[in-house]
Amino acid sequence: MHLSTKYFLQIMKDTVGHCIDSKCSPTLRLYSQTKSQIFFHTKNFRNACIVPSSQGGVQPWRQFSYKDLLKSEQKHFSAFKSNYTEKTERLKQRLEAHYEKYSSNLGSLVIKIGEYVYFEENGCICRSRLEEADEGNIEVLFNMEDLPFCDFLIQRIRISPDHRYIAVGIKSANSEDSASIIVKLSTQPVIERIIPNVFSFEWATNDILFYTIQKNLRCHEVYFYDFSKKLSELVYTEQDARYFVDLYCTKDKRFLTINSNSKTTSEVWLIDCHHPFKPPVIVQQRTKGVIYHVEHRNNYLYILTTDGDPMGYKLIKAPVGSCSLKNSPSSIYIIKEKAKLIELELFKDHCVMFLKCHGHLCIDNISLVSNSVHSVKLPAWACSLELEPHPEYTSSTCYFWLASPVQPPIRFAYSLVENKLIELTEQEMPIAVNCHAVRLEAKSKDEIWVPITVFHKANSVELHRKPLLIHVYGAYGTDVNMSFKPENLMLIEDGWMLAYCHVRGGGELGLAWHKDGCTTKKHNGIHDLKACINLLHKLGFSCPMYTALASLSAGGVLAGALYNSDPHLIRAMVLQSPFLDVLNTMLDPHLPLTIEEQEEWGNPLVDENCKEYIKSYCPYQNIRPQHYPSVFITVSENDQRVPLAGLLRYICKLRKAVRDYAEAKTTDEKGLQMPSVILDVQPGGSHCASSWEDSLNQVAVQLTFLYNELGLDTQK
Repeated sequence: MHLSTKYFLQIMKDTVGHCIDSKCSPTLRLYSQTKSQIFFHTKNFRNACIVPSSQGGVQPWRQFSYKDLLKSEQKHFSAFKSNYTEKTERLKQRLEAHYEKYSSNLGSLVIKIGEYVYFEENGCICRSRLEEADEGNIEVLFNMEDLPFCDFLIQRIRISPDHRYIAVGIKSANSEDSASIIVKLSTQPVIERIIPNVFSFEWATNDILFYTIQKNLRCHEVYFYDFSKKLSELVYTEQDARYFVDLYCTKDKRFLTINSNSKTTSEVWLIDCHHPFKPPVIVQQRTKGVIYHVEHRNNYLYILTTDGDPMGYKLIKAPVGSCSLKNSPSSIYIIKEKAKLIELELFKDHCVMFLKCHGHLCIDNISLVSNSVHSVKLPAWACSLELEPHPEYTSSTCYFWLASPVQPPIRFAYSLVENKLIELTEQEMPIAVNCHAVRLEAKSKDEIWVPITVFHKANSVELHRKPLLIHVYGAYGTDVNMSFKPENLMLIEDGWMLAYCHVRGGGELGLAWHKDGCTTKKHNGIHDLKACINLLHKLGFSCPMYTALASLSAGGVLAGALYNSDPHLIRAMVLQSPFLDVLNTMLDPHLPLTIEEQEEWGNPLVDENCKEYIKSYCPYQNIRPQHYPSVFITVSENDQRVPLAGLLRYICKLRKAVRDYAEAKTTDEKGLQMPSVILDVQPGGSHCASSWEDSLNQVAVQLTFLYNELGLDTQK
């Protein structure tokens, strides 16, 4: 079971706006992306922007010209950008140098299946036989440029068991549009079929492909297509709007699993690949609060579940014929308390757990023959892990990449039999040579200890005078992103410190850590963030006038809440497609994700206490006249998940609060600098920039804003 495909573990290779800091060209994405859970959809208004009253309630509404507001913000942004053209270009050139220097370290994703290696090269999907891979005998399967799709990224590929077909999943870089392209791999490869709106897909047999259809950001239907008979048929329909459906094929290719998941509960159905036309069989009927995922080996189901005590994941097994969590399954392994399960891979005789314990990555290797467990610690500098996709079921070696915010990915191999870790990439280690990492803990308001990871240049002095960039997320049980970004090294070189706050609502310390920061406990994450910033300043890591805060999507809730409650702690804030109006979103049941999101934020539609609680922290609802730090917000013009209309409402209300405060300032406050409020509206409709060039431009402009607001020199 490759848990990066699983809904609950939130290890998606960030469709969450992370393409602002990675090359987003149409490269081969051979991991299986989960549903983007941390975005929200509100209505797109063609001619009007609906702005709530200044009292912060949902009613009454006032109509403002959407076009006029958009035009005004675009004019404001153009003026900002033109004033700093030289600085932006200078930063962009430096960023390009860093991207070029470290792009070779990022590795190219390939998959090895049977006797073939499949890979992407110059916009083409190619393959070669393993024994001929070094001889240049490459077969081009198809070229993306020959297809009727513009600016689409390849996100998933699946090969039929007999290698006669390849199914490729693509998604638009500028919208939610997606499709699956099926190519018949004959002497002259031919596109056999294009299926629109496909989210996930798996081969059950040589000729039968199962797939899910996504409509209006929801995925509720499973179909199969029989290529021998040229027909399709509906297999499964999910009726509950809180659930999202995806597909996964067990590592031994015996079963295809239909996974129907809400934020807190899951249900799995099995399709026997030997008998694909038989109706799906349920593993365990959904039980509120119980999450489980299923693998198969030697006629046993291996089930990763949260059922039972203690709270957290357990690995159990049960015979296929009595597949249920209740039919006396035998327990194999229990994940340690406060440990975060990152990935799980099942092999023929081993189950490998990749964990994060007390901030450190490690491996637990479970022998499925003897039930013994062997552990190995991964390098202390490692903060993020990515498995190589599609390892062979019979393999005795597991391959993966380790990285940190300032360390380019390094490839490692782990021997399942020898329990041995081998570093495969020879390269310079900037983290060891140029950067110092510090792990801290801040005591939150309720005396819970909150981890912080800090990076700064080795041998730095007078840290209290250095600029500090704080990253936070704190939602959906998802960790704050600590993958490598070349711009981080540039910031470190310029004397910046980087801090990552692992607040509640995220998943850094396991399932309970998320539970303690969602619904009616959302204030915990806000208190955690405040405690982290206060501790950093107390220990001499920068000071408020040199501190900036960064977040994206649902992380905007905590960042935006602190922006209202404790604006004195930071000098500037940068947000990417942020979720800033929780209350109005959750009060509209007609939006496609509102019902589904109730398990994270609560249901203010039926619970007045929940409504008041959300209102107490919602960034939009709590804007008021006061001295605010400067803020830079980036959003895509046609983004369905975080639409421009909502952010225009936010900016409009914030500007009014800033003006009202300026007019009412006392004599002592007259010297306070007016904050910059910038909205950067990008063309298109995706959280991911449509190209590497667009990504680089966004990062350069955002950094220009930060350097300018903190009074820093960009010439290094």
